Amino acid sequence: MADSTNYNNNDQKKTRLYNPYQDLQVPIRNLYNLPTAHEHVFIEEATKPHRSWGENLCYYTGCGYFSGAIIGGAKGSIEGLKSAEPGDTLKLRVNRVLNSGGHMGRSFGNSLGVLGLIFAGLESGVNHFRGREDLLNTIVAGLGTGALYKAASGPRSAAIAGAIGGIAAAAAVAGKQAVKRYVPI
Repeated sequence: MADSTNYNNNDQKKTRLYNPYQDLQVPIRNLYNLPTAHEHVFIEEATKPHRSWGENLCYYTGCGYFSGAIIGGAKGSIEGLKSAEPGDTLKLRVNRVLNSGGHMGRSFGNSLGVLGLIFAGLESGVNHFRGREDLLNTIVAGLGTGALYKAASGPRSAAIAGAIGGIAAAAAVAGKQAVKRYVPI
């Protein structure tokens, strides 16, 4: 199923000619114009430069849970290996590693998933109320996420966690900008 590299300009859209029967050695010649750009179901989606709040919610929560589960699983597995006793059988050691890794992975995954959920909600809310999308929204959302996550521990813990969240969000924004600027893709 090879396609030709001929590009046509039809109504300001780039398309490529595609023949599904090209490799079959048959006399059928049907060419289809396939678009090379992304297609959207609704026109409004093509004009928006960012993800919707629902997409952000799923993205940040999923990434947070997945990364937390990986980090927690690795940390728990290492702790399970360290806690093995000299007289343990191989079956008991493997069980200890799996139990410790699974417990720690779930715990870290849930914590980071909740952080992602709070961050996505705050970022979307700040974007909505400010009416524009810029880097300040991300930093404010990071600050609010840290403060809300530790609010039950008292105002001092919430303030420290908020500052850490704001600094982490600012570092993430700066890192993203540096990658965009200096890493050719």
